[in-house]
Amino acid sequence: MSGEPSDLGLIESQLKGKTLLVYWFMLRSPGSSFGVREIQRSLGFSSPSVAAHHLDKLVSLGLVDKTMRGEYILRREVKVGVLRFFTRFGRFLIPRYLFYSVWFTTMLVVYLVLYGHSGSVHNVMAIIFGGLACLILWYETLRLWREKPI
Repeated sequence: MSGEPSDLGLIESQLKGKTLLVYWFMLRSPGSSFGVREIQRSLGFSSPSVAAHHLDKLVSLGLVDKTMRGEYILRREVKVGVLRFFTRFGRFLIPRYLFYSVWFTTMLVVYLVLYGHSGSVHNVMAIIFGGLACLILWYETLRLWREKPI
């Protein structure tokens, strides 16, 4: 798979449900190899054949490789669907909005500490817009966190 838009469209259409769960699980530990039973137990699938089906689907999409020992290794990371809104931070996948939420909240707190005592109209408007920005960004961050596959 070359990463062309048509390939990404195919991947996005196939990377849903339990297949996305398996892919997300593997994304959390890049470089690690996983067996079918390990995936089945970790994700609570009813049988190893369910895990094998979704792993084989990931292999056919070019996202995972199968070793000679029958283990599966993450081959490539793609940003499609809900994955577009997450970024890797070590072994963690966190919503991109988290950085903006923390930044705006920090800036608002610093502003309040330095200039919060002034009662001018400009100060009140800055606090209102800063507070709204923080609320919106935290809402989006939490919404994405709830949408994550695992």
